[in-house]
Amino acid sequence: MKKSVMVQKSSGEYEEFRIDKLINSLKRSQASDSLIQQILEQVESQLYDGITTKTIYQMAFKILKNKARVNASKYKLKNAIMELGPSGFPFEKFVGKILEMEGFSANVGVIVQGNCVQHEVDVIAQKGDKHYMIECKYHSDQGRFCNVKIPLYIHSRFLDVEKQWENQKGHRAKLHKGGVYTNTRFTTDAIQYGKCVGLLMTSWDYPRGNGLKDRIDQSGLHPLTALTTLTKAEKTKLLDEGIVLCKELHENPELLDKVGIPNSRHKRILEDSLELCKI
Repeated sequence: MKKSVMVQKSSGEYEEFRIDKLINSLKRSQASDSLIQQILEQVESQLYDGITTKTIYQMAFKILKNKARVNASKYKLKNAIMELGPSGFPFEKFVGKILEMEGFSANVGVIVQGNCVQHEVDVIAQKGDKHYMIECKYHSDQGRFCNVKIPLYIHSRFLDVEKQWENQKGHRAKLHKGGVYTNTRFTTDAIQYGKCVGLLMTSWDYPRGNGLKDRIDQSGLHPLTALTTLTKAEKTKLLDEGIVLCKELHENPELLDKVGIPNSRHKRILEDSLELCKI
């Protein structure tokens, strides 16, 4: 490119367009080199000062969807996580499924007695001597970050629950931890506070190399909202049935009938869901 172009991020801030960011996100989709090059050429030819990152994403996604459906599903992972709403409960279920894949037993939406008061906890996860209390903070807007107030509040709740847990038989030797999972990002202060008090902090890209996007890629636990072969209304019906994963859809194909999806479309949907489960 001959001159730099300023792009507007979801936060409203501006930064110089960096081709390497687009290349990396396209590589994550496992698209072929030739297709990536084709997308880069088309996007670069349409750039202008003030273009939003959302518009750039939509350009790339449209080409991918037309040329390689499954790659498009992988490329839209971040947006697919955003679609686990609007209540946020599907996101809690999704976090529970990730923890189960990692060997934990996970219960979603649990009432827990603290030392002072009862708490409704999004996910209680246990594995061996590990006993975690996880709160899930879902945002429908990519520009909304979790600020320091969130881990402050969650840590205070955890301390009340931890005091009660430690009074239970056999719990003295357990490792109790509180945690926060968010589908967006943490502010610097939130991360600093979380580290200081020992909270488990997980966001879209934090901790580096082990954020949500990395763990989904490693486990094959793609949300069904990533599928380009389902309409928005169909995804909503499946989420209402308590289904959040492509894996669940592939293992229970009768669910497609249950929500009224015509048989003529089943094959493509199930093929894509199987492909997304592969790791």
